[in-house]
Amino acid sequence: MKLEYLLLGVLGVRPATGYDLKKFFDQHGRFMRSNTQMSQVYRALGRMTDEGWVVYEVEARPGPQDAKTYRLTAEGMTVFLDWLTGPYVPSTKFTDPEFTTRLSFSGFMTEEQLLRLVDTELQARRDQVARFRDRDRSFPPTAGFPFDLELGAAMAERLHRWGTADIDRHIERLEQLRSDLAGGTLR
Repeated sequence: MKLEYLLLGVLGVRPATGYDLKKFFDQHGRFMRSNTQMSQVYRALGRMTDEGWVVYEVEARPGPQDAKTYRLTAEGMTVFLDWLTGPYVPSTKFTDPEFTTRLSFSGFMTEEQLLRLVDTELQARRDQVARFRDRDRSFPPTAGFPFDLELGAAMAERLHRWGTADIDRHIERLEQLRSDLAGGTLR
């Protein structure tokens, strides 16, 4: 997921300086993209300005640097919406932030588009459970190095149970979200 899409989405909600955008990713948007550096934000804003996706106004400030407040252009909104409502291919990791990031920008989507997104994620996770839940998880050591097979197997079983519970909870939440969207009770 490109930083540009996230920046376009945030700027679609309201104009911001590069500093404001960095602050957003440090606080509110920290689960969309972790460890976003100021230099990354400014490089992306420069590329987006060159592409015509954003424009900026310079605000004179005391001190060595003036502030640039960036605003989304119509072309930038088109690029953002093409990504947001375009094909979503779920990651193999259900904790990948792209799905929840798209949900975070749901105010730019119709309920029908949201349902399609949720259905895609839900089907991918159901398929994943069906394919991998009861797989053969044995992995006996053969390298000849010391390995506590009993401890390793116990830990693998614990991790499997945690993963099973986590994806089941994710699916339950998706089903509830889908029900709320379809029933008109989300709002």
